[in-house]
Amino acid sequence: MAATQAKITSAEYQAHKGTEKRSSVKLYVYRKRAATAAKGAPVLFLVHGSSASGRSSFDLHVPGRDDYSLMDHFAGLGYDVWTVDHEGYGRSDRTDSNSNIASGAQDLAAAMQIVERETGAREVYMYGGSSGALRAALYAQQNPGRVKRLMVSALVYTGEGSPTLAKRREKVEEYRASPRRKVDRAFIHSMFTRDKPGTSEMIAADALADAELPLGDSVPTGTYLDMCANLPVIDPAKITCPVCIIRGEFDGIAAEPDLLNFFGRLPCKDKQFVFVSGLAHAATLGINRHKFWHAMESFMNMPENRALAA
Repeated sequence: MAATQAKITSAEYQAHKGTEKRSSVKLYVYRKRAATAAKGAPVLFLVHGSSASGRSSFDLHVPGRDDYSLMDHFAGLGYDVWTVDHEGYGRSDRTDSNSNIASGAQDLAAAMQIVERETGAREVYMYGGSSGALRAALYAQQNPGRVKRLMVSALVYTGEGSPTLAKRREKVEEYRASPRRKVDRAFIHSMFTRDKPGTSEMIAADALADAELPLGDSVPTGTYLDMCANLPVIDPAKITCPVCIIRGEFDGIAAEPDLLNFFGRLPCKDKQFVFVSGLAHAATLGINRHKFWHAMESFMNMPENRALAA
């Protein structure tokens, strides 16, 4: 698709996770699309990671720049773009849950009810990064036919060979002891620098901190605990949709042998493993993010299979 200069509009919704509305968890759902978007535009759902909410992660506005919002970029390409703040994050309800990977997949199921109601789409393109990759993959595993194409980055399977997880396991008992952990500006900066300084602009790190910290100074521990102590939490053999694994060159959480092991177990032969140079863990906000976005768009635009001759 060619990018358009159409005005981008936004909308906010509330999903409910649970059986009784009065006692259910309220989840903040956010949408962006071109004002001229045609009915039935392809839907792209974005799934955030462990330390920042969906709107801050994917609709980031950096002072003096207009090229950091992934949502605006894909809305300009004609996609109907959605995200959700998982339980305990951002503008969603803060509860005593540690919001682990299984809980995140339930959040996606609740948000997808809103997507289907508003767009009529039962099948969407889905992207998730880091723990968002695990949430998205688990949702796809549990809900065959709801994800048309799945894109993941900073994915971990068994966690073997991950230097980031090795360091993080030193605090595993802290994650067991409390459902939340503190975040501050220094921590958000570390998300951009811990793997390879220079792969991100620090104005983006400051913009993320400015967007996220007013929403709260802590986030749930469940995804950290799952990645430190409970892997694997997904079964690639049960993910039947096409999958694209995108790995930033310097990402310290995603060891290549672990990813290739996962890739080899995916049953659908419509799959890709994409390496992107010059990117680290914060790939969608790195200085080479446009290469990453291009990999996403290329995979979503892959022609459908034609029927084989008898």
